[in-house]
Amino acid sequence: MSEILTELGNILEERKLASSETSYVASLHEEGLNKILEKVGEEAIEVVIAAKDAQASKITKDLVYETADLWFHTLVMLSHLGERPEAVLEELAKRFDLSGLEEKASRNN
Repeated sequence: MSEILTELGNILEERKLASSETSYVASLHEEGLNKILEKVGEEAIEVVIAAKDAQASKITKDLVYETADLWFHTLVMLSHLGERPEAVLEELAKRFDLSGLEEKASRNN
């Protein structure tokens, strides 16, 4: 799976340099961080709604679709701020041997 994120990270970096007339990613970068954050927020809300619908219907197709949109826009945000997907994977890897409660407590120190 990390190969997919690495490849997507490479594509997002390439698209930063593309014309905003031909690339959705380039258009987001051109509009700036506030627009990208707006899209992340919109997608997060759509994920929440899709999760509630999936719980009621037991059908998760829309939830997976909306989560993909959220992940995509989050990766665009990271790219805009100079980070790659691997940075998030490395952070998650650090947490494997740490309970969630321990990790949360460590943030306060």
